[in-house]
Amino acid sequence: MNANPVNDFYAVIAARLDYLEAVPTEVLSTLVTRDGACMWPSGDPAEPEVIGTDSPDRSAAAQICVGCPVQDACLELEFRTAGFATLGVWGGLAEDDRRAACLAWCERRDGGRS
Repeated sequence: MNANPVNDFYAVIAARLDYLEAVPTEVLSTLVTRDGACMWPSGDPAEPEVIGTDSPDRSAAAQICVGCPVQDACLELEFRTAGFATLGVWGGLAEDDRRAACLAWCERRDGGRS
């Protein structure tokens, strides 16, 4: 069986969230809304610039989420409450990346940890 580095990348993201599994959703929500970088007033009404050849979502994630202290909590909250149903940037991931990581997260949570 050949390893797929892309799938491995998303599996690592899903595994990184294991420490948050027992944290109540309400606590995650409080942390994200209180401490999330996207919640801090920046004073700059301009949208993030597209960086290089990345998608606009990836550029936004890079600019908005860099250094955010609650990226993991944000991603865990997103996977629990909406998963595939939302758009934009959550937990430092663009939409396509987040959806792929969500699949790995669902498989990990529902399929066990072998």
